[in-house]
Amino acid sequence: MNNKIIINGIDDIGRAAKEFLQLRPPLPVIALYGEMGAGKTTFTKALCRALKVKEGVNSPTFTLINEYTTESGELIFHFDFYRINKLEEAFDIGFEEFVDSGHVCIIEWPEKIEQILPPDTLRVKISVLEDGTREVTF
Repeated sequence: MNNKIIINGIDDIGRAAKEFLQLRPPLPVIALYGEMGAGKTTFTKALCRALKVKEGVNSPTFTLINEYTTESGELIFHFDFYRINKLEEAFDIGFEEFVDSGHVCIIEWPEKIEQILPPDTLRVKISVLEDGTREVTF
């Protein structure tokens, strides 16, 4: 984790998302680690805005996966594995096909499926600092 981006509040998240997209390696699978309330979903929404997703972005907490389309027709898959109890639940939704598709996959709560993440997954940690700012490291 050599890169670090500080998010100085909600008004700064758009800039941080654009900076992240410029700095990240071109890996399609992005795993977002962070405690509850760290801002994983908020950061995902900002990433999708920066990638010019056409529809609204919401956490797929109950559906496990949402699919979005950018203005240029690219697909983005957004996973939230917070509520899964068994690895089989990821297999049941076809997780492997999604991550092998070459499309951007953003994963919240990847800890729940760590053993089936592709080896080249970009691991991103979002931490809440003492002053309330967020630190994104990858």
